[in-house]
Amino acid sequence: MLVVTRLWREGVRGGEVTYDGRSLLIDGQRKLLFSGSIHYPRSTPQMWPDLIAKAKEGGVDVIQTYVFWNLHEPRPGQYDFSGRYDLVRFIKEIQAQGLYACLRIGPFVEAEWTYGGFPFWLHDVPGITFRTNNEPFKFYMQNFATKVVNLMKSEGLYASQGGPIILSQIENEYQNIEAAFGEQGPLYVQWAANMAVALETGVPWVMCKQNDAPDPVINVCNGMRCGETFPGPNSPNKPAIWTEDWTSFYQVYGGEPYLRSAEDIAFHATLFIAKLNGCYINYYMYHGGTNFGRTAAAYFITGYYDQAPLDEYGLLRQPKWGHLKELHGAIKNSSSTLLEGVKSNFSLGQYQEAYVFQEETGGCVAFLVNNDAKSSATVQFGNKSFELLPKSISILQDCENMIFNTAKVTSESSTRVTTSSQTFEGADKWEEFLDVIPSYLDTSLRADTLLEHMNTTKDESDYLWYAFSFQPDSTCAEPVLHLKSLGHVTHAFVNNEYMGSAHGSHDVKNFTMETKIVLDNQMNNISLLSVMVGLPDSGAFLEKRYAGLAEVEIRCTQDESYNFTHYSWGYQVGLLGQELEIYNEQNLGNVEWSNVTTVNQPLTWYKTYFDAPEGSEPLAFNLTTMSKGEAWVNGQSIGRYWVSFLTANGNPSQTLYHVPRSFLQASGNLLVLLEEVGGDPLHVSLCTLSVSTLNDTASHFRLPS
Repeated sequence: MLVVTRLWREGVRGGEVTYDGRSLLIDGQRKLLFSGSIHYPRSTPQMWPDLIAKAKEGGVDVIQTYVFWNLHEPRPGQYDFSGRYDLVRFIKEIQAQGLYACLRIGPFVEAEWTYGGFPFWLHDVPGITFRTNNEPFKFYMQNFATKVVNLMKSEGLYASQGGPIILSQIENEYQNIEAAFGEQGPLYVQWAANMAVALETGVPWVMCKQNDAPDPVINVCNGMRCGETFPGPNSPNKPAIWTEDWTSFYQVYGGEPYLRSAEDIAFHATLFIAKLNGCYINYYMYHGGTNFGRTAAAYFITGYYDQAPLDEYGLLRQPKWGHLKELHGAIKNSSSTLLEGVKSNFSLGQYQEAYVFQEETGGCVAFLVNNDAKSSATVQFGNKSFELLPKSISILQDCENMIFNTAKVTSESSTRVTTSSQTFEGADKWEEFLDVIPSYLDTSLRADTLLEHMNTTKDESDYLWYAFSFQPDSTCAEPVLHLKSLGHVTHAFVNNEYMGSAHGSHDVKNFTMETKIVLDNQMNNISLLSVMVGLPDSGAFLEKRYAGLAEVEIRCTQDESYNFTHYSWGYQVGLLGQELEIYNEQNLGNVEWSNVTTVNQPLTWYKTYFDAPEGSEPLAFNLTTMSKGEAWVNGQSIGRYWVSFLTANGNPSQTLYHVPRSFLQASGNLLVLLEEVGGDPLHVSLCTLSVSTLNDTASHFRLPS
């Protein structure tokens, strides 16, 4: 270990990390750093080396990641750092490729991750209130933060030990909710800062979106335009750091992808450096990856930041990747002057200005800014005339020669190519199992009221059955089932027959369902399946959020109805197929599978087998003909799908679902689909993905997954 540490310190990485008002200093040397967010559980260990290598090739110096508490401590005191959760392996891969690391411990992360990264057992700690000056919460938060720091220390991974970690983060965007906690909010901020510093990592701590971050913790910016919105460091002795420069934006079911141009990202990154002496910019995300299993927060799609410089599968998204690489080269070419020179700023026109960095030794760098989004402008600077493109910044080396313009893209555009590799047409390729719809008498959990969904399931399943029995008066001739839910989805069954569904959305939390039903004159079994599509991930008092059914009625006429809100209800957590884990090969025999006779049936499990395509291209299942549910490959969940939730333009938000090659064997791979509403598995296909430029139809930039 000593040899490794010494070799590391003698190279270009590692060493004592401090800071002043201009930049981070590593072994006393100023650093101007570009960083990229890559979240280890949103990819696979087999993908990590190539993702990091592509980031490095793109001019990235630092890899930044959150640490996901719910993955690592699924039960109090029981820890898991294996497989995709192997944080040490991920950091060591960063180190092996000669890059720095930034560890955002949180342990609240938000990140469009279920419950903001909190394990659900935290919800049931007596007397707890999340993210405030609350002793139970602080106890468990400190325990986990200490666990992570000690793990990193034990492996020698902090820069102070010769490792790659140069920054750590405590809490996350707390200023957004601080006022909700009154005087306890600032007390919590001070406690969190003191607690983190006392862990003695030997590297600086940051708090993002926390303008009053206590010394010595650095307040840093998150957003799309921090060069315009960030008030700056809260002390002249702290540097300007941007921890989240959003390369696109998250996407929800029912929402279209957000497309942020390479030019816009480059403009605002450059402005942050020129205007605020920015010394560290992290792209969120540089590679978004995949929300495998049930890790996505409420209503978020499985693909995460697919529009990042590296797309969901790790393929280069051009021109974004290449344009930012050029920017990084231009900035680093002048980094000494930017970090040591004296800055001046003056007007060049109504919407134009210059930022100039000048060293006593003669070094000079100029940024010519055109803030006019519609028109080019010709300006005089020095002894030359420069034409500035609309909404652009030109970087002048030696204050004379333009080496980069944020609006001038030279990298060739690429497109992602999806090629069908296998289809699964024909009912003989599939077998099915219809899950059991429980009646009131089948349930063991009973209550005389409607129970809250999350507190009942404890996040062990997305699904909660609400069941009751009911015999109507003979006058109820045209019954209508009316219900209100706090989210997210409800499927209604009467006497085992599917009656309809309703759902909310990311922006509309509550919804109402009204559907005509058919009742017998004798006792009827009403079974309502409440479904979560991820837990909430943000906001104050997260532990007090509610979901599930809030009101249930059967209306016979305008004047006659039966209210079942306070009634004798039976409950069942999860589906039978889930309980028996029939997505695993060894458990297939726990139920009786049959040949597929019809499709578009609700609550149906489908299974088939397939061989892995040759080659190394990324793979995805095209589930266009399915509706809503979850998919497993060889027992590993590749995530929830919800193809039937269309955007305002009538398109599915996501049809391709990533299958990492490391999930596969050469042949005999098991695919299991759980369909809630009624999809058609006979037209599912397995696809390979590649990219091509306008002048190149051949595949390239392939990634082992």
